[in-house]
Amino acid sequence: MVEYLPQPRTLLTGLAMVESARWHDGRLWFAHWGAGEVIATDMDGNAEVMAAGPAMMGWSIDWLPDGRLVTTGPEVTRQEPDGSLVTHCEQGGNEIALDPRGHLYVNGFDFDFLGGGAPEPGWINLVAADGSYRQVADGIEFPNGMVVTPDGSTLVVAESFAGRLSAFDIRDDGALTGRRVWAQGLGPDGICVDAESAIWTQTADTAAHTGDPDAPAGACVRVLDGGEITHRVETELPCFAVTLGGPEGRHLFLLCNEFEGVEQLQAVQARRSARILVTEVPVPRAD
Repeated sequence: MVEYLPQPRTLLTGLAMVESARWHDGRLWFAHWGAGEVIATDMDGNAEVMAAGPAMMGWSIDWLPDGRLVTTGPEVTRQEPDGSLVTHCEQGGNEIALDPRGHLYVNGFDFDFLGGGAPEPGWINLVAADGSYRQVADGIEFPNGMVVTPDGSTLVVAESFAGRLSAFDIRDDGALTGRRVWAQGLGPDGICVDAESAIWTQTADTAAHTGDPDAPAGACVRVLDGGEITHRVETELPCFAVTLGGPEGRHLFLLCNEFEGVEQLQAVQARRSARILVTEVPVPRAD
C-alpha cells in the first residue's frame, strides 16, 4: 500500500523557473532558470544568490570533492575560491552527478529541444579532473536527473522521453556497465536518492501526461529498485526536481513550475509563478 506524505508547505515563491535541487552546507541550493542565478535558501525561506548561472534553460549544479561549485550549460564551469568562474570542461550538458570516489558524470543530448529539433538519443560523459572527458553511455532517451546510490555502486539516470529510470554499475575507473531498468512507467525529471537507495521521482499519472483535468498537476513517488512504489506526494504545479535535506535529512524539497509547452517558457518565467515546497519523509537523505 502506498503511503501519502504530509501536505507540502510553501518555502519560497516568486521565482522564474526552478531546477537542479541540491542540499549543501546546511541549505537548499537550486538553479534559477530564466534569471541566470544559483540560489541558496535556508529552512525559513531566506534566499541568497550564490553564483551566476548560464542565461539559458537546461543547466544544473553540483560540487567537486574539494567543495568548488560546478555548473553545466554549453560548457562545465567551476567557481574558484575568489568567486571567479572558469571553464572546467569544454563539453557541457544537462544534468550532473558525482560518485563517492569523485567521478564526475555529465549527461546531455545533441538536438535543439527548445527549437523543436527532431529528438536524438543522448549520452553520459565521465569528466576527468583535468577537464578531459569520455563517453561512458549512449542511447539515453532524453537524459535528465542522475543520482549515485549511497554505496557508490550504481548510477541511475532519468530517461524522460522513455518514462523510465535506468541503472548502470559503476566500475573502479568510472566506466558504466550492466545497463538495466530500475523502474518503468514514470515521468522522471530531477531525481534524488535516500539512505536506503530508494529514488524520489516524478510520475506519469499527472494532468500533463494523461490529459485528464482531474489528475494532479504534479506528483512524486518513492520507488525501489524494480519499480515498487512506497510513498507519494502531490503538488498543485508540475514538479521538475526534488531533493532531500533539512536538519536531519528528512525533508523533501519539491521544485515546481508552470508548464504549457516549450513555446510558452518565456511567458511562464515572466509570471514568476515557480515555487519551492517542502514536506517530511520517513527515510532520510543519503550522507
